[in-house]
Amino acid sequence: MLRVLQVVTKMDRGGLETMLMNYYRNIDRSKVQFDYLVHREERGRYDDEIETLGGKIYRVPPLNPLNPNYYKALNQIFKEHEYRIVHSNLDCTSTFPLRAAKKADVPCRIAHVHNTSQDKDFKYPIKMISKELLPYYATDYFACGEAAGNWAFSGERFTVVRNAIDTSRYAPNVEIRKKVREEFQLKDQFVVGHVGRFDPAKNHEFLLKIFCELKKNASDAKLMLVGGGNGKEKIEREVEQLGLEDDVIFTGVRSDVNELMQAMDVFVMPSLYEGFPVTMVEAQAAGLPCVISDKVPFECAVTSGLVSSVKLSDNLDVWVKEILSTRTIERRSHLDEIVKKGFDIKQAAKWLEGYYLMHM
Repeated sequence: MLRVLQVVTKMDRGGLETMLMNYYRNIDRSKVQFDYLVHREERGRYDDEIETLGGKIYRVPPLNPLNPNYYKALNQIFKEHEYRIVHSNLDCTSTFPLRAAKKADVPCRIAHVHNTSQDKDFKYPIKMISKELLPYYATDYFACGEAAGNWAFSGERFTVVRNAIDTSRYAPNVEIRKKVREEFQLKDQFVVGHVGRFDPAKNHEFLLKIFCELKKNASDAKLMLVGGGNGKEKIEREVEQLGLEDDVIFTGVRSDVNELMQAMDVFVMPSLYEGFPVTMVEAQAAGLPCVISDKVPFECAVTSGLVSSVKLSDNLDVWVKEILSTRTIERRSHLDEIVKKGFDIKQAAKWLEGYYLMHM
């Protein structure tokens, strides 16, 4: 059996982590097994399932290129455990674990990017330097989409690895829609949905502005926000200040996103940047019309007629008009389109399994 070391920050229910778990559940684990190197001491929401499926979890300190203890911990793991493939999912900062993997003579070192930009915080200069150093340490390059790969790899050849899902779990279902709407006491309201961590890149503040403007034109509108994160309390306070407590639903982190999407009527994503959001594949699989910002790569439109793009610089009324126009779209299954484009996890997992085995 081939064991592949997946390098992540923490295995919580984010888009990247959900994508990895989709592959992990569907890969032939008698041939390929995943272990995880995480950068947090506290357990992630997927840790129990990983261990049940036979994966091992190794913990190192938070990634800090100025901390010698970080490199010491990395080197110790590669000294104690022999891997032929290390698959790092840390975007630009994959440089650091892949450098340790190269030092340990790991023959296949994959740098996998999941975004088309990075937060412009104090770490930004280090991330940009790290991005330029990736070719010195990576042997293989993966990207969630063409835009992400072109941004990250500066002319290097890369492979697009689909953010594939279990499409059968998302097919439009009237009974599930009724059940979820009853849970949240929704009758005939027009439900605007969003799934994502509360992070500046997701642009929740702008989403609230859009929703406030929408309420002027659609008094029956409700906003459902699915996810967690450090920025959640700030958005909750803003909702309070705007007097929208009765109109905004915070579901928290949920394991039944496929069912929650059945209760929505439109999916809105005004992100400042994205790679290829797995939630966009999920939303389209659920038959939801999607309104996205011009900073979300349009290649994530994997169906015909469901996705429209609006500029972040456009006035709020442009966003509202686009959202309201989706009320005329009939909800139906688009699974055939999604499967044909390679986003069904069963066929995608078989491809990744073959890639790993070819490089063992």
